[in-house]
Amino acid sequence: MAQNRADRQWATLDKDLNRISQVEYAAQYVSRPFIGMSVALAFLILTGLVAFLLVGQRPDSFVVIAAAIFGAYMALNIGANDVANNMGPAVGANALTMGGAIVIAALCESAGALLAGGDVVGTISKGIIDPASLADPNVFVWAMMAALVSSALWVNLATIIGAPVSTTHSVVGGVLGAGATAAGLSAVDWNTMQAIAASWVISPLMGGVIAAATLAFIKVYVIYQDDKIAAARRWVPVLIGIMAGAFTTYLLLKGLKAILTVSPLASLALGIMVGALSYAVAAPLIRMQSEGMENRNKSLKSLFSFPLVLSAGLLSFAHGANDVANAVGPLAAIANVVQEGHTTMDMQEIPTWVMVVGALGISFGLMLFGPKLIRMVGSQITKLNPMRAYCVALSAAITVIIASWLGLPVSSTHIAIGGVFGVGFFREWFLERRARQFAQQSGRNKVIAPEERRRRKLVRRSHFLTIVAAWLITVPASALLSSGVFLVLRALAI
Repeated sequence: MAQNRADRQWATLDKDLNRISQVEYAAQYVSRPFIGMSVALAFLILTGLVAFLLVGQRPDSFVVIAAAIFGAYMALNIGANDVANNMGPAVGANALTMGGAIVIAALCESAGALLAGGDVVGTISKGIIDPASLADPNVFVWAMMAALVSSALWVNLATIIGAPVSTTHSVVGGVLGAGATAAGLSAVDWNTMQAIAASWVISPLMGGVIAAATLAFIKVYVIYQDDKIAAARRWVPVLIGIMAGAFTTYLLLKGLKAILTVSPLASLALGIMVGALSYAVAAPLIRMQSEGMENRNKSLKSLFSFPLVLSAGLLSFAHGANDVANAVGPLAAIANVVQEGHTTMDMQEIPTWVMVVGALGISFGLMLFGPKLIRMVGSQITKLNPMRAYCVALSAAITVIIASWLGLPVSSTHIAIGGVFGVGFFREWFLERRARQFAQQSGRNKVIAPEERRRRKLVRRSHFLTIVAAWLITVPASALLSSGVFLVLRALAI
């Protein structure tokens, strides 16, 4: 009797402890977003204090302090949204853990921002607004502030709804809205805007087609070969060489342009040299790595994991070098106008403290809020493995090279997501085609039921529609926001 009573007491205690642990888990789950927001708020306050210490002696320093805070806010949003395009495929393919992806991305983004970032002039004007129309320093400052605030707000909203958008297009919309409100629609270069609008279609289509073509090549010449390992030994080094050459050219054209000017032809030549060298190194390594592997697809996936991780890091470096200016370009422009007392588009260098704000902001945004978009890009649009994710990464580099060569405007965000869509839609088509061929060969030409057809969809249509809609309205939405913010700022200034 006493033993039964003790057993019941222990069972009751276990239930109570289990309830307490569940309450603690729920409390941690609920409080997690507040921790991220608290750290982000602390970062914004610290940025304002640093700006005050550096420029606080001037009577109009409050403008620079406010711009620094909003620049840090924009950098946080870039880290939360844009970086997912580089790391999502590697995480979705299980080549990287979420923690490993965040560490690699934070280091590579910061290195790219600090070592190769700083293309300010292109970020400020974008060729959208006639600089002469913003010659008044006050008008210029408020226009840049409005562009910064509106683009940050739009990227933040897109992150909340789970849509990866182009931060460059957000800044474009911000400059357009504020510039048109300040100087009129006649100040807008509509030819440039048409080219930017064309990139909404060009970027994802090129990225998707190249990613699908790469996956088709891998399927035909590696996956569906009788001896998969022998095929991998033949073609994986070739693919690694192509990747190395493509990323070398990509970095020379995009990631290192702030510190090294190389012509497209020279970039391509150096890329070919690096690609050939990489092939020579990879061939014996792949042969050693594949020794004793089983003749199945799981073995092939391991051969693509390291190239995928390397490509993700290189993409992050190039992204940090290019897109940090979306956060700190307007801030640097405002600081320069306040210091010089007049508007100029000839500024060639961003102050070091401004670059540090951008680099840290991107890293904090990635660590605090980035996992949501990384998961969505990596696993919720379509299922990725190392081979498919490799196709996405390679397509990003090749698309930028082709677009730069042809002078076509492209968005790195749209290219990467287009690559994910391209891989998913290609797999749908490929499986449908194989199913029809099998049915014909077996003499069973049955009609596939609508429910079965929907089950075979390998790309989640809800995400596809949400992302495309967000892409289409990014420039108009940020332009309208910027116009409203500019009017409010001018009214407060008066």
